[in-house]
Amino acid sequence: MFNFDYLTFPGNGVHTVKTAREKKISLIKKLYNTQDLNQAEGLWRNSYDSFEKSDICILGVPSDAGAGIVRGSNWGPLVLREKIESNYFDLGDIKVIPHLIDDRYLSKEAISDLQKKNYKGSKLPVSPLSILKDVTSNFFKKYNSKKLLCLGGDHSISRPICESFLQEHKNVGILHFDAHTDLLEERLGISTCFATWAFHIANLLDNKKKFIQIGIRSSGYDKTHWESTIGLTQYWTKEVKDQGPEKIARKCIEQYKSLGVKKLYLSFDIDAIDMEYASATGTPEKDGLMPFECLIILNLIGKEIPIIAADLVEVAPFVFYPEMKGKVIEPETTLDSAMSIINFLFDHWRS
Repeated sequence: MFNFDYLTFPGNGVHTVKTAREKKISLIKKLYNTQDLNQAEGLWRNSYDSFEKSDICILGVPSDAGAGIVRGSNWGPLVLREKIESNYFDLGDIKVIPHLIDDRYLSKEAISDLQKKNYKGSKLPVSPLSILKDVTSNFFKKYNSKKLLCLGGDHSISRPICESFLQEHKNVGILHFDAHTDLLEERLGISTCFATWAFHIANLLDNKKKFIQIGIRSSGYDKTHWESTIGLTQYWTKEVKDQGPEKIARKCIEQYKSLGVKKLYLSFDIDAIDMEYASATGTPEKDGLMPFECLIILNLIGKEIPIIAADLVEVAPFVFYPEMKGKVIEPETTLDSAMSIINFLFDHWRS
């Protein structure tokens, strides 16, 4: 089911030449005890012999072509893998041609040329989000019992994953942590990017109340506008602070259960967390959630409704804002915040 023409070993989805090659070598040395990229490719492919025995899988999506103001989240999957100590099966990375996002924006001639160049003419998708849709569709169709964490990458990656998830899973809800709503129908005429994915996924649900957003605090419209026009439910950061994360979690649980939701997809944008703890991202925002508040909500909801699949996006480890709130904040702080979410998911899936 997995096509090695459009997948590659962990960390290799980011296209490099000599510059930054050492970052790939650092990861494969940890994962495969080698510094040879060709050997790493072979070892990774051979690891698929144990795939059927694995319950938890990771897929890297090192694409930031759908990002907004500042790019750099393409490095998120590589750097986060260096931090992960838990056991998991690594599906590898989506191969990313850095200038592409989705095949829907390419002419037939362009797609054909890219297929000839990259696949010897095989009729496979060429853009990262199109490849991602193909991979996740196959995954959810054939392996409903396995858990999948996709590491982004910018938030545009959530649309194809959620589309695939909703095709194969029933009685599901979407739980979305973010500083921003991502509810535009299009942005500058583009319907597939970081700012639009939630709009299109909400419209696939039979009841939009099955889509809950937590942590919103930066928007051109208020909560009333989004809830009345889109129909989903939002809990802005101020509400979490005022009511407490426990009460917000209970409200989410009650709402999901009243709608017959049996399982959840989690999309976690790292900028849901306050910029003091998550500055290495494209759009850090002040007055955000604390990591412990996110974990309280996730733990309480997860005890009642299982999270089946998830994405963690917008970690841009080499984006550095030297001063925030009078402090020097290192990107390591953002990675620690991201790892708290990843560790929660692994613990949740093994419990």
